[in-house]
Amino acid sequence: MRTLFLATALVVGLTVYGQKPFESYHQKISGTELQITMIPIPGGSFQMGSLESEKGRSADEGPRHSVKIDPFWMAEVEITWDLYNLFVNRTIDQIKTSEGLGDEVALSVDAVTGATIPYVDMDFGMGVEGFPAINVTQFAASKFCEWLSAMTGNFYRLPTEAEWEYACRAGTETAFAFGNDLALLEEYGWSMENSEGTTHKVSLKKPNAWGLYDMHGNVAEWTLDKYIANCYASRSKTLTENPFEKPDKTYPRTLRGGSWMDDTSELRSASRKASDKKWKMRDPQIPKSKWWHTDAPFIGFRIVRPYHTPNAETQQMYWKEKHTK
Repeated sequence: MRTLFLATALVVGLTVYGQKPFESYHQKISGTELQITMIPIPGGSFQMGSLESEKGRSADEGPRHSVKIDPFWMAEVEITWDLYNLFVNRTIDQIKTSEGLGDEVALSVDAVTGATIPYVDMDFGMGVEGFPAINVTQFAASKFCEWLSAMTGNFYRLPTEAEWEYACRAGTETAFAFGNDLALLEEYGWSMENSEGTTHKVSLKKPNAWGLYDMHGNVAEWTLDKYIANCYASRSKTLTENPFEKPDKTYPRTLRGGSWMDDTSELRSASRKASDKKWKMRDPQIPKSKWWHTDAPFIGFRIVRPYHTPNAETQQMYWKEKHTK
């Protein structure tokens, strides 16, 4: 993992970010042997979006523009059912130790709303142990982050769309994190062409240069942002710092990375996908569930932890279902 070492070496111990260490770590969760490996993503600037000449490009990927991102950690892999079911079942909430407990979040786990138990087999028979959690709504993914924050004392949230693309690219400007050679995609991701119609266990393919697995395919990943097709146009004149399109309604939200159901062009680093209320089409409940999609076995998520911890009010903003401008 020479490339991961080089990326980590750029940031470990740099006082410009502050005093706490900035290196990979394993987030332990009390009451379980499970842990989440978090990878340091150095802050920097990049060109977000794609050139008009990029094969498979969609109009919502432009114009390409300059974006500056603050440092953060990102989960090495997509959140698996093993982890997500801890949040659904809530059997370990009161098993907390001081070992490894952070001081970024002052929140009682009892104050975090619990997810409803799924009313159907939400994994669609695709596998649980080591497989990415699927069919979750963006609201559910954000509440998982809030629960994990309360359990660990470290602040976790979903990535912004800009953070996600920055992390996926890992310093590249090509269609994929590994370059433009589509023949190499087989080594890095699961698409419609090689998935055999199902999700796969995380980290079976090669990671990108920063050590992140499954950024191309397997499951499409939630971001925090409201989907706005032409939002890049307003950013094209100047360097934009940490952009975030705050949602003010449930639909549409933005997903990234493409999935096992998608054509290879939708797995590109710049490709964007908008959420759709049709993904709850078979939900028998009235009103429909905030927690589950019945028709989105291609959706998952991964988490981030900003290096610079926001205040308590801002933390709550990131976990809300909707925001106000």
